[in-house]
Amino acid sequence: MYVDLAASLERGGFDYILVEDTLMLEDTYRGSLEPTLAHGHMGPKNDPVPLIPLMTQRTKHIGVAVTLSTSFYHPYHAARTMTTLDHLTGGRVGLNVVTSVSHRSAQNFGLDQHYRHAERYRMAHEWMDAANALWESWEPDAVNTDELVEVYADHTKVHVPNFEGEYYRTRGPLSTIPGPQGKPVIVQAGNSDPGRELAARYAETMLAHSTSIEWMKAFRADIHRRMEKYGRKPSECKVMFLIDPILGDSDAIARERQKDMHAAASTPEAIEDQLWGLTYSTGGEYDFSQADLDAPVADIVGNGETSTLRAFIERSHGRTLREAVTGGYRTHGALDFCGSPDTVAAMMGEVMAEVGGDGFLLSPSVTRRHIAEIADGLAPALRRRGLIRDGYNHTTFRENLLDF
Repeated sequence: MYVDLAASLERGGFDYILVEDTLMLEDTYRGSLEPTLAHGHMGPKNDPVPLIPLMTQRTKHIGVAVTLSTSFYHPYHAARTMTTLDHLTGGRVGLNVVTSVSHRSAQNFGLDQHYRHAERYRMAHEWMDAANALWESWEPDAVNTDELVEVYADHTKVHVPNFEGEYYRTRGPLSTIPGPQGKPVIVQAGNSDPGRELAARYAETMLAHSTSIEWMKAFRADIHRRMEKYGRKPSECKVMFLIDPILGDSDAIARERQKDMHAAASTPEAIEDQLWGLTYSTGGEYDFSQADLDAPVADIVGNGETSTLRAFIERSHGRTLREAVTGGYRTHGALDFCGSPDTVAAMMGEVMAEVGGDGFLLSPSVTRRHIAEIADGLAPALRRRGLIRDGYNHTTFRENLLDF
């Protein structure tokens, strides 16, 4: 599935694929593993790192970003792994920097509870500084390319960072030589205030909700203001808005699919799925199975995906929990992208022209039908409008990302 996904989306002309990850099996909802394992919610899943070379072996151009947690991967381990992947992929790897959200993840790594939200983002800034110091410990021309000179690398161009922070220490230098990109493309997905700050300082592409056009415009402007503090240009970070289009051979077929989805949202199974997801978003601090479905949505503050939870609460104002979870709420696709490929492509172009943004990151259920509809239906419709590339001009992820 992963290999076919990569090949299909490269055929479609996409910039990159983001491979998400979690580090636990959630059992907060109803105090049991049963709901998680019965429906395969975010698990079981394999370590994504070994999948990346397989995906790029089948492809030649598309970038692939892998998710690593700054809370549980040591900077040296991560920097070395990512540099190795940069070599194995020919310069097409990215690093999705996350802080993890659940106490269960923390307990898998020997902690009683996860770090609080603000602290783990402070840790993430330091983690990135440490990783960057390691990636920069070799100068680009440290390795000798002259076969007549009997020296592999110039030791004066390999430096010992001796990084020491509050949370992380690493001596260095990195034991691997720089990959084709020097360091991976940095991806960031947090939309909270600390997440935005992390993205503004380090990210080259980031993900954002698409709750409304006004919100998207304000979000992008906010990221650009924050980037200026760090001496960065807006063009150095591509802001991608999450959407989940509903496609059909015609507008009528797509609308029928949408009606079916809305009808299915009221079933007990669908309600439980939504409550499970909300429980996960709290970081394991609140069990939504205990909530009164017919009471107003409570103002819950968790330690997990705080921006996702906050967006749900704000959009549910004045509604009961039952009304909120059966009303078609989707953090990954609040805009109504529904119709034939041509209709949806036109809508995407209109929204992006209004927002002035960099593009979208599609987040559908990953099935072979959805892959085909996107790669062989939506992508050609976008290409006819000049809204997606018709080829790749460069060899590395970073170059192609910034090129279009």
